[in-house]
Amino acid sequence: MNKVYIIFPLICTLIFGGFYYKFEKGYEATQLEIKRKADDELKAKVARDLAAREEAIKAAVEASKKRETERKERERIAELKATARQEAEDRRQKTYDERNRARDQVVRLKKDLDEVKSTFGKLDDEKKKYIDEQAFLKTYVKQAEANVKYYYDLLEKIDAAEKAKAAQAAAAAAAAKKA
Repeated sequence: MNKVYIIFPLICTLIFGGFYYKFEKGYEATQLEIKRKADDELKAKVARDLAAREEAIKAAVEASKKRETERKERERIAELKATARQEAEDRRQKTYDERNRARDQVVRLKKDLDEVKSTFGKLDDEKKKYIDEQAFLKTYVKQAEANVKYYYDLLEKIDAAEKAKAAQAAAAAAAAKKA
């Protein structure tokens, strides 16, 4: 029985030694393989991260360029809108000024028209007055000519009557001388 105490642990130690040797031999290789796989995975992850970071940087740069072009386009559109708004405001102000100027001109022209109409009315009144005066003068001249003719006829009658009276007086004086 004493031998069992030594042989059994010795056999177990040899079996354990065999397993341990097999484990020891494969363990280092396994640990190296695991370490190599972990390093490979880490390198792959770092490479993927770098690639992803480079793509993200490229995407960010492209997005930045795109935002820059969009910002420039928005600024251009805003500038065009501001320019169009200013031009519209200028046109509105110009139209307003022209309308006021035209309104003032219309008032001035209406005033001038009223003055011209009143002048024409005065001229028409004067024309009527002169036409009436001319008609009166024609009538007066005809009446005056008729009066002149009447007076000439009257003077001729008076002259004839005086000549007849003088002839009668001369005939009466000659008759008185004869008598």
